This record gives sequence, C-alpha cells and structure tokens, in this order.
Amino acid sequence: MVAGEASGDLLAGLLLGGLKQRFPGMSAFGIGGPKMAAQGFDAWWPHHKLSVFGFVDALRHYRELSGIRDQLGDRLLAERPDVFVGVDAPDFNFGLERRLKEGGIRTVHFVSPSIWAWRGGRIDKIARSTDHVLCLFPFEPELYQAKGIAATFVGHPLADTIPMEAPKAPARAALGLTADAPVLAVLPGSRRSEIQHIAPAFLQTVAVLARQRPDMQFVMPVVPGLRDMVEPMVREHCPDAPLQVLDGRSHEALAACDVTLIASGTATLEAALFKRPMVIAYRLGWMSWQLMRHMGYLPWVGLPNILARDFVVPERLQDAASPQQLAQDCLAWFDQPARMEAVQGRFAEMHNTLRRDTGRCASDAIAKVLESR
Repeated sequence: MVAGEASGDLLAGLLLGGLKQRFPGMSAFGIGGPKMAAQGFDAWWPHHKLSVFGFVDALRHYRELSGIRDQLGDRLLAERPDVFVGVDAPDFNFGLERRLKEGGIRTVHFVSPSIWAWRGGRIDKIARSTDHVLCLFPFEPELYQAKGIAATFVGHPLADTIPMEAPKAPARAALGLTADAPVLAVLPGSRRSEIQHIAPAFLQTVAVLARQRPDMQFVMPVVPGLRDMVEPMVREHCPDAPLQVLDGRSHEALAACDVTLIASGTATLEAALFKRPMVIAYRLGWMSWQLMRHMGYLPWVGLPNILARDFVVPERLQDAASPQQLAQDCLAWFDQPARMEAVQGRFAEMHNTLRRDTGRCASDAIAKVLESR
C-alpha cells in the first residue's frame, strides 16, 4: 500500500481494519503513516514524504519523489505482493501502479481522483494503471464503467466511523471549553505548504471575530509536528484571542464546535459528517493558482457542495478568502440558526448515503481482484 498525507493515512488505516478481518494473516507494507502503523502496517517510507502542495511544490520535490517511487517499485517487483493498493496520491501512485501492473501484480486504486471535477483525461491513465477502482462516492463507478474500467462504490470509511449524532457537551468538556459559549473550529490544512498559504488569513479572521464576539471560543487542531510552524503565526496574527492550538484531535474539535472555518479537502467532508456548518476557503501560491484556476469543470470545490450539487456552504478562494469576508461568513452561520438547522439536515442525508461499511465492501472487491488472477 501507498498512502500520502494525513487524509490518505486515515483512509488507509480504516481500510486496513476491514482487510485484517477478512484476511487475518495478511501482512501490509509500503508507504504510510501512524494510523496505518496502528493496524500493523510496515512503513518503508513515512507518508509525509508524499505531502506536496500544488504544481510548484511537486516540481520542487520531483527528484526525491521519483527516486522513492523507483526504489519502491523495484522492491515490490522483487517481493511480489498479492495485490498493491494505492490510496489517493494519484500523481505518485498511477505511475507506480502501471509499472506493477505491467509486471504482473494486481493493482487497486482506493479513492477515485476527481476526474468529474478537473483533469478528466486522467481516466485513460487510470485504465492503464489499475485493475479496479474503489470509489468513495456513488456517482463515480458509472464514469469508469463507461470506459471499461472495473469500479465499485464502497462508501466512505469516515461515514462508518463518525457517529450520526456527535454530541457537543462531552467534546467541549474534553477540550476544556465553556459549555454554552459559541465555538469556532479553525482547520487550515494538514501540510506545511497549506499552513504557509492559508493559516495567516484564518488566524487574522480569528482576531476579527474575537474583537466582534468577545465570548467566542476558538480551537485549532494541528497535525502533530506542525505546531512549531503554527505557534509563531498565532503570536503574530491573533496574540490576544482565546485560541487553543491542539495536537491533532480534529474530530474532537469538530464535535465541540458550532461552526468551522476550514481549508478545502477531505476535512470538509469530515465536518459535514459531524453536521457542522462551515466556511470553506483555500489559497495557493500565485503560480499554482494561475495554473489551476481555469482547469475545473464544476462550479464548486468543496466536497459537501459537490455532493449536494449546490452551494450549501460558502466557498472563498484565493483573494476572496480575506479575513473580513471569512469573519462575515462565519458570523452569518451563528446569527441564522434556521439556516444552520437546514444544512445539518442536508448533511445527515449525505451521511446516510455514504455509510456502506467501507472496510467490508472494499475487502470484498479486493478479494474478487485476487480471485481473478
């Protein structure tokens, strides 16, 4: 298996739990993180090696990433695993999967890249690279089957693990928050480059909100290892705000909050599964933004809006993600309880659709791949 970034590690860890139930003697190895290691995964390289952000960052690290992929491919072709599962990280995994498939190793890709949103031409590369695609969303398999690619909707593992109702009171008590005061969770991303581009605007938003609503509390989960990068930003941008920086604990923060200010990505789906209204924002480096701004097919970038096919929550991208605008968007949720209740109903419907016992469905699909050898 290969998983990159915190989100891939989370998804792969949940998948490994289902696979271990079906194949108790299974061994798994490759590239992964702590969630996978907790399931007995042997990480030959840590998952953060693949955590690049945008075209420019990928080019900067191309030589190192290419070297890792070549070494990993050599070792896997020598080890001859029964199946290779690439978890997200498509720009890294598809090239590796193609080499392994051509070498006679069955390949499965878990998490369809968003070919329905941008870079649809990748579907031809997928056909050459993988024997089966495990899809998180119900509309995806039809896109692949039209191209003769085997694909299965397995639901989203987060929908299985996040409860339909996540009570606030225990989470607030665990985080030391006042039970009846408003709480905003601030999630600026899980990669260093995301923190660099997004966190300053988010922290400036916290400063604005703290002045306007002195009773508001703020929690900011940070991926372990990035606290040293975040704390100087906090001191610079919102030194007097009642902001609690957390080591991880993003699910506790989402359970505890009323609203979240959140970077576009998998975390927005987690927030939707917690039924929390949100403001989605994203910022890239100037060159990456110029390259990507005209490449999308859909009017939405946030997963909750894409799944709902509607702007159910605000999205603010690049220059539109100003602290003043983000603060206004956050306050709009707090000041409109009926709107909050309506979006929570939409998120409950979404949760039911995505809850499919992903571990079992995915292991069933992988078993069929193995039987076809």
